[in-house]
Amino acid sequence: MAFPVLETERLKLEEVHYGYTKELYDILGRRDVMKYYGMDPVVSYEETARVIEKHRTNYMTCAGIRWVMIQKDTDQCIGTIGLNELRISSRRAETGFEIHPFFSRQGYGSEALTEVIRYAFDELGLYRIGAVTFPENEASSRLLQKCGFRFEGTLRGYLYQRGESHDAHIYSILRSDT
Repeated sequence: MAFPVLETERLKLEEVHYGYTKELYDILGRRDVMKYYGMDPVVSYEETARVIEKHRTNYMTCAGIRWVMIQKDTDQCIGTIGLNELRISSRRAETGFEIHPFFSRQGYGSEALTEVIRYAFDELGLYRIGAVTFPENEASSRLLQKCGFRFEGTLRGYLYQRGESHDAHIYSILRSDT
């Protein structure tokens, strides 16, 4: 099955592959990026390759889709975005994303997320997309709300990172919301 390549005005969303190991290491190895990611920063190219392999396996088993965000004008990888916990038969998934801080607050996240939402609802036939964030991650919360997600509540002790459990905020958007 061919990987779905998506495009926006400024971005191309394409399959995560090993050719992006260095760029993804530069993003996933940053403490400021991974602070609210749900996992600790990667510490090697090998660990980054394992993350890439997990994304590829998720796609092959229909458990998720992860795209790299490529700036069209520079051909530079600026982050990833995806659908996790993909359950086609239940018509739902969760979304997640990370962007290199150099490209934050420039509208790339909302541009990519808007296209992923469109793809999920129109092409995959999903009804619900959820998102889980750390309560302190105000930037992600604002991005989700900007794209139409609604706050649903707090999941106590839901995330485990840095050796401890953390509460999480849950957001969702339904096909009927769009």
